Amino acid sequence: MNSLRKRVVKLSVQALAVLALGNTALATAATDAASYPQKPVKLVVAFPAGGGSDTLGRVLGAKLAERLGQPVIVENKAGASGAIGAGAVAHSAPDGLTLLLGTTPVIQAPVFYKDLPYDPFRDFAPVGRIALSADVLIVPSDSSIKSVDQLVEAAQKNPGTYNYGSYGNATSGHMHGELLNYQKKIDLLHIPYKGTGPLMQDFLGGRLTSALPEIVGARAHLSNPKVRVLAVSGEQRLAALPDTPTFTELGYVDFEPNGWYGILAPAGTPKEIVDKLSTALGEVIALPDMQTQLIGMGLTPAYGNAKQLSDWMHRDAEIWARMAKLGNIQIQQ
Repeated sequence: MNSLRKRVVKLSVQALAVLALGNTALATAATDAASYPQKPVKLVVAFPAGGGSDTLGRVLGAKLAERLGQPVIVENKAGASGAIGAGAVAHSAPDGLTLLLGTTPVIQAPVFYKDLPYDPFRDFAPVGRIALSADVLIVPSDSSIKSVDQLVEAAQKNPGTYNYGSYGNATSGHMHGELLNYQKKIDLLHIPYKGTGPLMQDFLGGRLTSALPEIVGARAHLSNPKVRVLAVSGEQRLAALPDTPTFTELGYVDFEPNGWYGILAPAGTPKEIVDKLSTALGEVIALPDMQTQLIGMGLTPAYGNAKQLSDWMHRDAEIWARMAKLGNIQIQQ
């Protein structure tokens, strides 16, 4: 009997020790969240400087720094359609000090690439959605083409003559171009670039017959007399381009999904830190001057908290996978 009593006491002590450790861990997490961040925060942009993601990252970083009380340093890690930067963040310490400016390619790439350095749902903790984006179909202003239908007709009559530039393999621009090829049985040659910045340089240099850049990186160039805008993707016209029709308005199908921008942290980041970041992000996006800047970039402000971004990512992954199948999109690996 004494032996049994001793065993019960021993187990009780062990249970109390485990409980104490758990309480200590919770207290530590709460303390970390309360004092977070104690160091500068790194915001990784997975595309080159000068593109849409880079532009947004620097504007957002400055605003977040004001809220967090620490510098937010933007670091460009371009390559492999954003996979290099995304992989670097996915394998960073889950302490909230390394974040990813997430974009639609994060969930598109797994459709095409088998050996990605990350899993979009296993390796990230969504923080919040920032805004919705769109792709813009453009042609040189000295071209005889003045509408999407005319581009399709020209490509049908002159096979192998026309091309389109995108801001990378497995991006929305690539998928929209191949969807147009598939639906209209044309053969616009895809020329991928490492971001919208390099894409626009070649377009303005006269080396492309059409292009599908994303709006943020292209926005500053759309008033250039060398550029003619034909259509935008997404469900609604852009406030920045109110006179430009959507593909849907013009009778083209499956061009409705919007691109998105959001903040992702490494999986395992404490919920308290994620919540603090998400709250700060929501406050930043609600600022009148930030709303004005986002719209000026061509974006639609659309804050969503951590759960809303997670739900959006899961839904969109299915949509883009279906689009890739419809467009018969394949990438040489």
